[in-house]
Amino acid sequence: MKTIGLIGGMSWESTSHYYSAINREVNRRMGAFHSAKIVMVSVDFAEVEHLQRANNWQAAGNLLAHAALQLQAAGADCIVICTNTMHKVAPQIECAVNIPLLHIADATGRALVAKGMDHVALLGTAFTMAQDFYKQRLADNFPLKVTVPNASEQEIIHNIIYQELCKGIIADTSRSAYLTIMNRLQADGAQAIILGCTEIGLLVTREHTQIPLFDTTLIHSMAAVDFALS
Repeated sequence: MKTIGLIGGMSWESTSHYYSAINREVNRRMGAFHSAKIVMVSVDFAEVEHLQRANNWQAAGNLLAHAALQLQAAGADCIVICTNTMHKVAPQIECAVNIPLLHIADATGRALVAKGMDHVALLGTAFTMAQDFYKQRLADNFPLKVTVPNASEQEIIHNIIYQELCKGIIADTSRSAYLTIMNRLQADGAQAIILGCTEIGLLVTREHTQIPLFDTTLIHSMAAVDFALS
């Protein structure tokens, strides 16, 4: 079994789901007392969030590249960034280490294509929805049309992530707001919704809607298990 290197803490609420999902899946596949070989560097999200707001992505990339180097030194065989947004600095991380980075958008794209999707809607932080580093990678590498919420909807989604979900607050009113946006996106032609922030799956699950959901936390976790057991 290979060792998975996790860059976590963005936020720790979703990182804990990575840890449990990866270990549960390794045990499901291997049985007995098996669990995953994992090393983790968990960063202080306050530092990352400050750099995001300051639009200082170079410094944010340096911070995560340092974390990746720590993981490599600790014996990790791959890097998993436990967040969608910070894949914006994935190229900096890849340049810093000699082990592969398992990109969350690639894992998500493969999952979407495997289910026959060709038009999907992307929910995430404002950075993920408004910028091209994620949705353009999907469009470039997979036969997918990717749409995003409008500007006012993006503001609602982003604020709930940072003001509530990253702090472990799960509110029914926020879930209703998300579902309203998701229903509108489906009415406009989206076949499925990408939960493109690792915290969104804490708020909206398959029990809340009939719209197909692609939870990137779980998809990314399964990709890490695939790598570890390959």
